[in-house]
Amino acid sequence: MIGFTFGFSSILILLAAVLIASSIRIFREYERGVVFMLGRFWKVKGPGLVLIIPIVQQAVRMDLRTVVFDVPPQDVITRDNVSVKVNAVVYFRVVDPEKAVIQVARYFEATSQLSQTTLRAVLGKHELDELLADREQLNADIQKVLDAQTDAWGIKVSIVEIKHVDINETMIRAIARQAEAERERRAKVIHAEGELQASQHLLEAAQTLARQPQAMQLRYLQTLTTIAADKNSTIVFPLPIDLLSAVLDRFSKPSAS
Repeated sequence: MIGFTFGFSSILILLAAVLIASSIRIFREYERGVVFMLGRFWKVKGPGLVLIIPIVQQAVRMDLRTVVFDVPPQDVITRDNVSVKVNAVVYFRVVDPEKAVIQVARYFEATSQLSQTTLRAVLGKHELDELLADREQLNADIQKVLDAQTDAWGIKVSIVEIKHVDINETMIRAIARQAEAERERRAKVIHAEGELQASQHLLEAAQTLARQPQAMQLRYLQTLTTIAADKNSTIVFPLPIDLLSAVLDRFSKPSAS
């Protein structure tokens, strides 16, 4: 009888030890435990040592660290009907463990699929030039849409970055031709503006010389000095128009008479 009592008490002690061991949960600093009481949500516990009543309570462990998700390349047709492949990276984390467990099944997969569809939807509203030049604004737009939709799941999307835009060779050549034409257009406009400014300055110089005839003689001498400095064998001397006019008038008078 004594042996039977000793054996039964040992079993009770062993069973109590097993129950106590199964009721102990240790959650790290970045983890939380969503506790259910008889299938109904009770509270969020952690971090540290948490006691769970076996059979009556169940705990779901949630990781609160930021998750980095690489969005696979997506086929996107821009607003100007250009087909490109775009991939991105999304940073998100669980901010409400209760919603992440109750409101959505497999929150990581749900956020992944939503990221892919949102990437195609947002980029399809923009032209190729905007996709290449305004990445910061597009990143902010995608992050805003994702964050608004995942808020009901207890997920916070903090950063979205477009990593790479893959364009086919035909479109790359077209973009190069467009850039070359744009550079030529700018060069022609700059040249025309230079000609306009030069003509305005020449007009001002001519008006100044017309008011002071002596300045024209000084200009002739300066021109001769410049030509002589080049050691040319032939020197072209500018003849004043007034002198030619006087000679022409002298020869035209006898013929008129």
